[in-house]
Amino acid sequence: MFVTRRQNDPVQLDLFEIDEPAPTLNGMYYEKATDKFVSFVLGRRYYEEPAKGCPHLKEWQDRIKRERAI
Repeated sequence: MFVTRRQNDPVQLDLFEIDEPAPTLNGMYYEKATDKFVSFVLGRRYYEEPAKGCPHLKEWQDRIKRERAI
C-alpha cells in the first residue's frame, strides 16, 4: 500500500546515522607502488612525475613521502 505524506506531517530524522562519504584526494601524493609523485584534483589523477629526477626540493619530497604516501 502506498502512503503519501502531507507537507505538514512530521519527519523523523536519524541523527546518529553514520553515512559519511569517503574523502576525495586533492593535492600531491607519493605513490609507493609506482615511485611517482601524483597530483589529484577532486579525486581524479591529474598529473604525475617520477620521483627520480623530480625538480622539487629534497625537503619537499621527503615531507610528501612521509605525510602523503598512498
